[in-house]
Amino acid sequence: MSTDGLETAATTAVEQCLGLGADESCAVITDDERRPIGEALYDAAAAVAEETVLLQYPPGEQHGAEPPGPVAAAMADADAFLAPTTKSLSHTRARGSACDTGARGATLPGITEEVFVTGLDADYEAIAAHCEAMLDRVADAEEIRVTAPAGTDITVEPGDRPWHADTGMVHDAGDFSNLPAGEVFVAPETANGTYVVDGTMRPHGVLADGQRLRFEVEDGYVTEISDDEIRNQVEAAADEVGRDAYTLAELGIGTNVGVTDLVGSVLLDEKAAGTVHIAIGDNAGIGGETDAPLHLDGIIREPTVVADGEEVELPR
Repeated sequence: MSTDGLETAATTAVEQCLGLGADESCAVITDDERRPIGEALYDAAAAVAEETVLLQYPPGEQHGAEPPGPVAAAMADADAFLAPTTKSLSHTRARGSACDTGARGATLPGITEEVFVTGLDADYEAIAAHCEAMLDRVADAEEIRVTAPAGTDITVEPGDRPWHADTGMVHDAGDFSNLPAGEVFVAPETANGTYVVDGTMRPHGVLADGQRLRFEVEDGYVTEISDDEIRNQVEAAADEVGRDAYTLAELGIGTNVGVTDLVGSVLLDEKAAGTVHIAIGDNAGIGGETDAPLHLDGIIREPTVVADGEEVELPR
């Protein structure tokens, strides 16, 4: 991977997505396995804002696991932060608290150099427009039904919980996004039905032709998991937090028309326009009430989305 590609992607993240100002402070949070991306972002941020710091720590054990205390403190104390890490900080209390105190920023969970360069080569103003259009279609719906050819048929009820638009543009205090960006999502109050992942899901990457991961959902909790590896992850989390580990945590709709093929990175693939993703576990950082040490997204191909009985046109 050329350093030029990393530098260009980092400049897009800092200048277009973050809109970092010369008089602001910025914290770049990375880990031992993502150091080249962290350094590229640090160099781009330091070229704009003198008060820029780089913090590195060992990779977390699980997506959604809390980072060390000094990392959480640096995120909360900065005007802006960028977090390219192996394990996701998106749904952690550290990230949520930082935004609650006025920091704005973006996490890049599981980012690779290839995904970083590919995913940041995008028109984020166009992505934001697709997000806002989708938000207009679903934000007031009492019921969302998702079906798909692989066998998905699930109905979620957002209740009073807000939908969020992950546009990649984090210019105001408290704003938060993933990078690469492009999704509209909610933490449902409840859900019932079946969802079948036929796209991408950790730890498998892109599923092989004919491979399916089946999940049964009742009253907002996943009750059956067909895959042994995923079931073991959830059971391990349940040893810590009980039934909360099985929460149907998120429904998301991809809006990034620049992502045309699934590549095996959940971070990028969940943004692919015309897909839906559903997650198990933690959702306290996105408007829910579940605090769990994992957040596992599974991507569904060729979904049909119906909001209060009317089909929603998905971006393609």
